[in-house]
Amino acid sequence: MLEYALGLIETRGLVGAIEAADAATKAADVTLVGKERADAGLMTIKLKGDVAAIRAAVDAGAAAAQRVGELVSAHVIPRPDDETEILIYPPPWQTKEKPAAQERRAPRRQPRARKEQSIREQMPEAEPEIPEPEEPSGPAMVMSEDEETYRQQLRNMTVHELRRYARSVKGLPIHGREISRANREALIDRLIAVKFPK
Repeated sequence: MLEYALGLIETRGLVGAIEAADAATKAADVTLVGKERADAGLMTIKLKGDVAAIRAAVDAGAAAAQRVGELVSAHVIPRPDDETEILIYPPPWQTKEKPAAQERRAPRRQPRARKEQSIREQMPEAEPEIPEPEEPSGPAMVMSEDEETYRQQLRNMTVHELRRYARSVKGLPIHGREISRANREALIDRLIAVKFPK
């Protein structure tokens, strides 16, 4: 059997764990062995010392964690068995935490840049695409001089084309956002009124 007692305080979150560890180490002559983090934000604080000191420290740490509302459980194991020592002090090869410097170090990007360069050298240069001309609308579109044919041409346009055409017509009484807000029928009526005044 080990000659010391083991105290465990389990909290939810880091704040409760720090509060419990602080209160426990101030309350009695105990040693903070370590902390373990589990899923769902559970943190376990491990303390060691003589039985009376651990009982006092665990009670103080549990009360402090309870004040911040984070206590899950607290337990004292007087003189734990020798076999449990591996649980208290995990071997170095079992620790999962990486040094912070290794996590922050950016990966090297030199080889990738060379690979992209060799791919560019192998590929022939692409010819720039020339966009096809759109259907003529607006001033380039030939509109009929007959009122009924003109009305039919306007009705065959989409609302977007109709608005674009309306912006190109000189003398239209509405401008800018008014054209954007106008519906199809209002635009057609205004365009006919401009082209064929009565």
